[in-house]
Amino acid sequence: MMKQLQKVQADMVEAQEKLKDEVVDASAGGGMVKVKMSGDLRLLELQIDPEAIDPEDPELLQDMVVAAVNEGLRAAQELASQRLGGVAGGLGGGLGGLGLPGM
Repeated sequence: MMKQLQKVQADMVEAQEKLKDEVVDASAGGGMVKVKMSGDLRLLELQIDPEAIDPEDPELLQDMVVAAVNEGLRAAQELASQRLGGVAGGLGGGLGGLGLPGM
């Protein structure tokens, strides 16, 4: 069991490293605000269409930026869950079967 746990741990570290190189895209406001997020939840790029900049309504742009970043985070977390969940599944039932806290 210990060897299997060590292999899963090594596979998990490798999968986490690979996530740094994966990118997800998200947008808000019909594509007026776009973001690129890495699989390890870093904001890589933020694009704002000049048409989205209305000096009379800065709150709208703020809302679109927040929405796009939150959607990017959700997509990156989903990607991480898919990648890391497959690794943890190598223990037959996942890490939850070990009775570890929080799993």
